[in-house]
This record gives sequence, structure tokens and C-alpha cells, in this order.
Amino acid sequence: MPIFKAYDIRGLYPDELNEVIAKKIGNCFAQIINGNKILVSRDMRQSSKPLLDALVEGILETGKDVTDIGLASTPMMNFAVGKYDYDAGIQVTASHNPKEYNGFKTVGKGTIPIGFETGLNIVEKKVQMNELKKSDIKGKIIGKNVFSEYKDYVLMFKGEIAPMKVVIDASNGMAGYTLPPILDELPGEFVKLFFEMDGTFPNHESNPMVEENLNELRKTVLEEKADLGVIFDGDADRCCYVDELGNIIRPDLITGIIAEEVLSGKKEEKILIDVRSSWAVKELIEEIGCIPERVQVGHAYARKKLREDNAILGGELAGHYYFRDNFYCDSGVIAFLYVLRTMSRKKETMSELVRPLMRYPGTGEINFRTEKKDEIIDTMQDKYTDGEISLLDGLTVEYEDWWFNLRKSNTEPYLRLNIEGKNTDVFEVKKKELIKQIKSML
Repeated sequence: MPIFKAYDIRGLYPDELNEVIAKKIGNCFAQIINGNKILVSRDMRQSSKPLLDALVEGILETGKDVTDIGLASTPMMNFAVGKYDYDAGIQVTASHNPKEYNGFKTVGKGTIPIGFETGLNIVEKKVQMNELKKSDIKGKIIGKNVFSEYKDYVLMFKGEIAPMKVVIDASNGMAGYTLPPILDELPGEFVKLFFEMDGTFPNHESNPMVEENLNELRKTVLEEKADLGVIFDGDADRCCYVDELGNIIRPDLITGIIAEEVLSGKKEEKILIDVRSSWAVKELIEEIGCIPERVQVGHAYARKKLREDNAILGGELAGHYYFRDNFYCDSGVIAFLYVLRTMSRKKETMSELVRPLMRYPGTGEINFRTEKKDEIIDTMQDKYTDGEISLLDGLTVEYEDWWFNLRKSNTEPYLRLNIEGKNTDVFEVKKKELIKQIKSML
């Protein structure tokens, strides 16, 4: 089924994902869980409540119990599963996708992510074969409010923060629900954009990786003479930043900026960076006495690797930031607090903090829409055999003065290219060369 992705379930509502399918997914998901307690929550999309109700009905049919915490961000769901030791958790959300989509993010006991390779493949097969379980005794459902506990938990990460002016764009998503009581406990002034929860996303889509979605944030930062701008995606597990000059900051660089604050003096810790992250971030991690380790793109892979390596921090180009002290999960708001702490401690503007990490020219992510993804990757591998090759996630080829990564999107029909060079001349030459070669094969 096309709705089962590498690390979650996601599709168009109601054509690909609807209440009938959601009920089957709930039933089949419950069957793969060892234990009887499953927590559920949802975002603000118009289809989320009916999908959650159907999902819950499917779970209850198996005889397992459900705790519904209601509206929540994905980090809030992860917190509740980890803090209260549930056997599994499901967040109804399509994250940053447009309003027509919805889906499910799933975790097991201890917030261990359940992706396609770790259980969703079995759920998909059971759904397709209609292998539903009907228990003689139906499970029970209870409601639970964890909002206050979640707020107190997040504020444990606030540290020492100096008053500053920050513009926050909640993208009409779940950050508009979870952030206000946290901001009330922080010093400074917070200018709020699009905090009204609205699953139709009337102002802009909730994908912070699309530059035009940051237009209002950039404009407001300049108008307000703010110190910083931050934007959250729909389920508030990701965030991206704008400096005081209105410049968008590449999210992978934030991993390097907050690393020392997260470390709090520790050395020789592992820090995960995805295959698209800049050489500058890798070098900074080494400079502060820690060990950078590349990881596949995607929250299910990153969280699994963070746990396996007991790494202290992980970061992705997409704006996910993972913390060992946060049940090995990502959290947009915890990353935001670490950014504020870093600016406060170093007494530097965001543009000053990011400048040392801007030493290498790079493309960021270039997308090519194609059905020939595997063929193109194989051809490019044959063309660049003289570099150091890694197949950890797509194709990465490194040379002394430049590198590129070419990988398939796990959520969209795109081939994604990232290129970085040690200097502008080699970067421009290689960028034109690779783009020309890929376009010739589309």
C-alpha cells in the first residue's frame, strides 16, 4: 500500500487513508505490540479526529486498552509514551504535508520508533490480507491530560536565557497549542505568527523547508528588529531559524551551534549528523572533542541510531534535532531552548554564531521529480568511482575538495541532491556538472 512509508504512514484523505483503513491499521498495529497499553493523540487537521476514532476502535477490538491524550504535538506524544511507560504510541498527523494529507507516526515501548523495517511492514501485510483480530473482551479507553506535566518537563531544558525579542511562526499547527504556556515562563518578548490551530493552513503550508513559507517570518523579524525568528512544522517536531538580518539558516548548521550547550562540558560524546550535513558541522564536532557519525535521513533511523550509540545529540538538514535526554526523541521546542541558551551564554547574535559554519559553499537540497530514481543513482555511482563512496543513504561520494549525496525521498516522488565544495570555483563547476548529468537522465 502506498501509504506505508519508510518511517510512518501517510496518504491523501479520504482517497488513500480513511476511517475504514484507519480502523484496520489500529487493529493490525495492536497485534504487533507486546503489552496492553497504547497511547494515542492527534494534531489539528480536520480529518484527524475521525481518523483517531476509527483507529482507536480497531485497537479496542483486539482487547488492548487505549489512553487518549487528545490534541498534542508529536514531541508531546513521545514524552507521554516515555514518561508513563506505555507499550506504544500513535500520533495522528501528516506533519508538514498539505491539508489534503493525514497519517500516523508510531512508536513502541520506550519511544523506540516503529518504521517500515521495524514493524509497519507487518502491519501493512496484515491490513492487505485483512488479518483482523477480534477479542472476546473489548479493550477500554480512558482520557488523560498530560499538558501540565509536558510543560514542566520542557521547562527543565530552559537553562539560563537572557531576555530577547523572538518572532515565532507556528504555521497554524500544534506549536500554537503547546508553546504559549512555555513562552509564559521565559524572559523576553515573543511575537506570535499564525498560532491559531487550523488544519487548512490558511497562511502557508507547514513545511519550513520551503523558502516561500518563511517569507512572513523573515519580513516580521526585520520589521520588529527581532533577535531571532523560528518556524515550526505542523506537528511541531521540526523547526527552522532566521537570523536577525532575515537570513534563513541551514538547519544542519544549528546542530553545530547548539552542540556545546547540549554537551555542558562533556567530551568524547557521539553526535549524529545526517548524510547531507555540511563538512563544517562535522569539523566543529571534532574540534569540541566529540565524535561525528553519519546517519540515514529520517526520524525512525536517527532515533534508532541515537539509542544504539547512546549519542547525546543528533541533527538533520530537515530541521529535526534529537536529544538523548529527551527519550532519544526529536523536539522542536527543546532545540529552540538550546538555541536561546547558546545565544545568551555566548552573547552573540545568530548571524555571528552561524558565520564560522558558513565556510563551505553548498546547494542545500535540490529536488528532481522522476520515477527513474534507482537507475539514476546507479548510473552516477558508475560515473564517480574515483571518490570515497558510501551507500549508507542513497549515494554519497567524497573527494578532497568536494562531495555530493544523491538519495531517494522517503515521503515524496523526488530524487534529492546535495553538493558542497571547499571553495566556490570547484563548487560551481561540480554543481553544473552533476545537475546537467541528472537532468539528461530524467
